[in-house]
Amino acid sequence: MGSSNSGFSAWDNFWQMRGTAKAVSWSKKRIIGLISHYVKPGMDILDAGCGAGFFSSYFISRGCNVYSMDYSDKALCIAKNITDNKSRMYINADILEARGLAGLNVKFDIIFTDGLLEHYSKENQDVIMRNMKGVKKEQGYIINFAPNRFSLWSIVRPFVIDIEEGPFRMKEFIDLHKRNGLSVISSGGINALPFRISPERLLAGYFGMLFYCIAV
Repeated sequence: MGSSNSGFSAWDNFWQMRGTAKAVSWSKKRIIGLISHYVKPGMDILDAGCGAGFFSSYFISRGCNVYSMDYSDKALCIAKNITDNKSRMYINADILEARGLAGLNVKFDIIFTDGLLEHYSKENQDVIMRNMKGVKKEQGYIINFAPNRFSLWSIVRPFVIDIEEGPFRMKEFIDLHKRNGLSVISSGGINALPFRISPERLLAGYFGMLFYCIAV
């Protein structure tokens, strides 16, 4: 999480309150389990909407060249600390603006987001997908995670975090990738239950906290 059209101050306040908490949720562990098959040493990876830098830190630990991007100054400050200042760049920009990406002069093996797309309008989601596609290597991956509209978390979240978002239906999430010229090679859900044992294969595609799409 980290970038949105909800306003810069809202996200700065969010990260100010969250601070540098290092607890690793089952959701994060399951995300790592999924993406680990695609992450190789030496890859150039854009962590778009990097938030506090948890996944940037993971990619760095795998020997990747990481570019941490967020438009919250507070999030980037925390990310620098979490990653021991080891990302190649810390980019204060909104992925909705193509210039912020084009100016990097880098094509990426992986562009990763977790909790980013749901904070934008449908029209802006299309712009973001095209922007990401424009800086992806020909055989590179775009890996997106976003909340499921029908999960328990989507019902509870408005009472916990005061930042607007629009969770997805699975069909909507897949269509977002396809209509912007991407081929979805894997999709599904994770975190049907927030515990060590969770019936992912049976339930996560319907009731999982997060949906994912991996596209080329």
